[in-house]
Amino acid sequence: MKRRDFIGQAVAGTLMATPLVGCSSNNTQKSSQVSKSNKTYKWKMATAWPKNYPGLGTSAENLARTVSKISGGRLQIKVFGAGELVPAFEVFDAVHSGAVEMGHSAAGYWQGKNRAFNFFYSIPFGLTGVEALSWLQYGGGQELWNEGYQKFGIVPIPLGTTGAQMGGWYNREINNLADLQGIKIRIPGLGSAVCEQLGMVPVNLPGGELYTAMQTGLLDAVEWATPFNDLSFGFYKIAKYYYYPSWQEPGPILECIINQEKYLELPEDLRIMLHVACQAVGLDTMSDYLTANNAALKILVNEHKVQIRRFPNAVIDKMRKISEAVLEEVANESEYARRVYNSFMQFKNDTINWINLSERMVYNIRDPQNNEK
Repeated sequence: MKRRDFIGQAVAGTLMATPLVGCSSNNTQKSSQVSKSNKTYKWKMATAWPKNYPGLGTSAENLARTVSKISGGRLQIKVFGAGELVPAFEVFDAVHSGAVEMGHSAAGYWQGKNRAFNFFYSIPFGLTGVEALSWLQYGGGQELWNEGYQKFGIVPIPLGTTGAQMGGWYNREINNLADLQGIKIRIPGLGSAVCEQLGMVPVNLPGGELYTAMQTGLLDAVEWATPFNDLSFGFYKIAKYYYYPSWQEPGPILECIINQEKYLELPEDLRIMLHVACQAVGLDTMSDYLTANNAALKILVNEHKVQIRRFPNAVIDKMRKISEAVLEEVANESEYARRVYNSFMQFKNDTINWINLSERMVYNIRDPQNNEK
């Protein structure tokens, strides 16, 4: 935790030169000088994660600590884990109602409000985390996200990404499509719709309930996160097979959500600090996950003898085909959903050539076993 203390110092020097991002023009005041106030604000942050949970929960604590430091204590945030104030899946409603000023969560949990919100989290066979953050900041995604959440009086700010996750834990080996039939799996977002059409039984439960659900037979499979998080929940004790790739969540984006009325009550400099802190903590979260996932995977394989399995090509091809139909279905649900879909897909298509020449080729040529000429 101490190594994260540098963030407040690092961003303080550049704070005043940083533009306010992630907020629609209707909600910001344009002025030549940043408005200030000596008033102290004390906020509550509800999270969708257990208190101090590795990666996710510590990101929330990191954000609260960073905001307090760079604001000189003028904005103080108290973090509450899932269930301490509200259940994990009620964070959005708590922020909407003003019961808490802000939340730390993921947009994929709110598809009951609008299924298009999944695009601001992660969609099957979609963008990687870095690509998704680029779409949000420079591809028009943030403006669409603002528009969707504004209906609920909420300001969304991206908080980095966990990076590509794993495909999930299964208590049986998957050799073909028939092996998926009847599997009860915990999976959120649009991946649940795909699994349903594959003959599986999707269930959405918060992270803190998954181990017991798997242990008691309520679930046959769990899709949670990355090796970093999966190791901490001990899934290796109750499931034998750990599948990849992450077809369902190739680049999950974490979110900071703020009650719009409370947000606008802040002087402009504190609003800027919130956005800058989210950017800094988001970068730290990305780096933390990449490092921790490497270490956790070694432990799972070498110490706990977890069997890593790749989904068969026939299964992946079927998942992709169904996913395309599900995304089209979501796009047809409203004019707003269609605009989100079109923007996301255009960004994905526009960047594919560069990705193929750059990132993909770097991954291939640095590994002699996968070197492409």
